Amino acid sequence: MASTRDEPLVLGIETSCDETGVGIVRGTTLLADAVASSVDEHARFGGVVPEVASRAHLEAIVPTIDRALKEAGVTAKDLDGIAVTAGPGLAGALLVGVSAAKAYAYALGKPLYGVNHLASHICVDQLEHGPLPEPTMALLVSGGHSSLLLSEDITSDVRPLGSTIDDAAGEAFDKIARVLNLGFPGGPVIDRYAREGDPNAIAFPRGLTGPRDAAYDFSFSGLKTSVARWIEAKRAAGEEVPVRDVSASFQEAVVDVLTRKAVRACKDEGVDHLMIGGGVAANSRLRALAQERCEKAGIRLRVPRPKLCTDNGAMVAALGAEMVARNRAASSWDLSADSSLPVTEPHVPGHAHTHSHDHVHEVSKENLYS
Repeated sequence: MASTRDEPLVLGIETSCDETGVGIVRGTTLLADAVASSVDEHARFGGVVPEVASRAHLEAIVPTIDRALKEAGVTAKDLDGIAVTAGPGLAGALLVGVSAAKAYAYALGKPLYGVNHLASHICVDQLEHGPLPEPTMALLVSGGHSSLLLSEDITSDVRPLGSTIDDAAGEAFDKIARVLNLGFPGGPVIDRYAREGDPNAIAFPRGLTGPRDAAYDFSFSGLKTSVARWIEAKRAAGEEVPVRDVSASFQEAVVDVLTRKAVRACKDEGVDHLMIGGGVAANSRLRALAQERCEKAGIRLRVPRPKLCTDNGAMVAALGAEMVARNRAASSWDLSADSSLPVTEPHVPGHAHTHSHDHVHEVSKENLYS
């Protein structure tokens, strides 16, 4: 067994949306997880503004990297590689992270790994529960994605079983919170109100759960419309909207569909465990219902702690460390941000014949990074 010192030390940069995340891991051990959030700057607009996010990343990136190195007690020269989210995400926001990662990797003479945001959300669980079983069934639920993914190898083989047709779960939470005047982001505040409400008070629809519907796809736009109309009807009649009951009933409709489909996918594919990740995985009711249904079905549930579910640099570093450990090809210097990078590409490898990292190691001897 290799000592922890022999395990790859990797820094990960995540800038796909409104969090500037920098994480440092050694193998599967988390050493630092520094985050600078611009969520407050977006709150007054009721959603993430791409230009605001990009500018916030630009300001935060270097101080956040410095903070992570200090927290981990390592220097930049100690690193074995630098990983960065290459996509999917907001193009301008991704570009800030990719540009920073290239600059650091080039100056340090270290290999660069452009990785997939969604695959990173799966890989982060290694920092909490140890190496991922193979295959791994993953339910990823975040602001822009609700996906069921089967991963045979997190560095090279991730297969989508189902995904969002229109509104993802996180988007639905944000929109209903807006209709209820609860502010932004919607997930945490609806979760809080729902704890004091009755999840069976209002029978909201469960999208795509009919016998003819796609077994693993998700759609929350019908639910969102139904809840908004219910609230409008109450207001039009001059009645008070029972915010807690609406929150609880809406949340129950979302997590009922998510967990039902995830457990079904595990059974159909013969996988005896389920990993849940992404920002919405921080939802307390989703965790509780998933645990209940998995226990009943004999499935082992793996959910990282809430801080690792939301966007962070630790998840990118975790996947980067796995790339190094498995000798995956590093990315080339023409790595670009890809806002619609498919999950079937866990990482963006290099073009071996056109670019070489040996050249960079030569350059680094000039000590560009001091």
